[in-house]
Amino acid sequence: MTAHRSFKQAVRSARRSRSVRRFRSRQEASPHWMMMLPDGVGKWMKWMTPGMSMKRWMLMSAGGVLMISLGFAIWVKLTPIFYLTQFSSDLLEYVARTVPNYISGPIVILTGMALVWLGQNRTFNSITQVLIPDQDQRLVDMIWDHRRLNRGPRIVVIGGGTGLSTLLRGLKLLSTNLVAIVTVADDGGSSGRLRREIGVLPPGDIRNCLAALADEEKLITELFQYRFQAGDGLVGHSFGNLFLTALSEVSGDLERAVEASSKVLAIKGEVFPATLSDVRLWAELEDGRRIEGESQIPEARGKIVKIGCTPANPPALPKAIQAIRNADFIIIGPGSLYTSIVPNLLVPEIREAIAATQVPCVYVSNVMTQPGETDGYSVADHIEAIDQICGFPLFDAVLVQRRRPSKSSIENYAKEGAIPVVLDTDRVTGLGRRIIRADVMEEDSEGFVRHNPDRLAKVLLRWYAAMKLEQKS
Repeated sequence: MTAHRSFKQAVRSARRSRSVRRFRSRQEASPHWMMMLPDGVGKWMKWMTPGMSMKRWMLMSAGGVLMISLGFAIWVKLTPIFYLTQFSSDLLEYVARTVPNYISGPIVILTGMALVWLGQNRTFNSITQVLIPDQDQRLVDMIWDHRRLNRGPRIVVIGGGTGLSTLLRGLKLLSTNLVAIVTVADDGGSSGRLRREIGVLPPGDIRNCLAALADEEKLITELFQYRFQAGDGLVGHSFGNLFLTALSEVSGDLERAVEASSKVLAIKGEVFPATLSDVRLWAELEDGRRIEGESQIPEARGKIVKIGCTPANPPALPKAIQAIRNADFIIIGPGSLYTSIVPNLLVPEIREAIAATQVPCVYVSNVMTQPGETDGYSVADHIEAIDQICGFPLFDAVLVQRRRPSKSSIENYAKEGAIPVVLDTDRVTGLGRRIIRADVMEEDSEGFVRHNPDRLAKVLLRWYAAMKLEQKS
């Protein structure tokens, strides 16, 4: 009963925040000058802005009305039209004699504009009431957002873990042409249990990405992340993992399950597993040990000298390769180096497709090292590890956090053996990479460091825009 109550409370709290989030999103999407206009006028002006594809159709409609009138006049041989125009002419002549033209002209113009505005406003309100009965978002805002986001660049993000879903939360506000390519090497927690007991590919990282890209992100995230606290066999499982597992069984494989989930959740973008093979990571440590399993590698607390997967050279999902080939911009990371990013690059077709592209590609460096995985690693160490695994350089630049975490956060992480990732500028430039320094970090109340989704996404898109300008010049 306790688990059931907490689940219902999570859903209710998410619903209460929907109206506030949507109001804020409308403010962020509207140009600043429109925010200064009265609500009705601002809404009308937004319909008229470039990119809405509305003005041409309104003019076409007006032309159609004129042609209908002309056709009707021809059909009836102008007899009723003649008397109507004669009456209109006499009325206008009388008004012109009675009221000066510099007064009557503007009055007639304003009256006509008011009638047009009223008619169009009532029309769009009627459509809105049918399509959006809860009135949380106006139709013009939906079309505005849709047009704006659809014009965004085609972005492919490669990784896994919480880092990938964090980045997607920011990117979906700038473009809906998103593709997330996600690792399926996880074998711990709920995903690992489902993998061992049912034989499905681990859905955990994919679940996080679907929730991050969902329209109702907070509600879906709380729902998908909900973990059962009671029930034989259910304890510890997340609802999202069970949902994707059930869909995999019904649809036949994880690819179809993710595609169906994307439609149900109305996500902004696409999510693809890197491969449909049952991939299992292994790592050889400096002390000679060979560790099997993604979740066991960090626990071994040794220096990784070689990493691979079984089966070796798994085939890539064809849709993932096609997305890379069609991309305008490729982002690798952020995320755990060996257990979130590298598993994707162990798929030969993926790393070869990235290397073959001629589009900007950037690696997002972690802010802190990860105990048992990247102990003592600098930014250049991360880059060299990826280059060594791939056999060739994949990306043009690396994004590095400019400001160090607070003293209290550093002390907090030091207890676990983690330290800030040091930027060794000379080595990075010697590896042929550009350096993007930006403040994209945030600290929570408990002193944990995370990438800020909005700031990270905006910095990356600004760099992409600068690279496009540089290529044109």
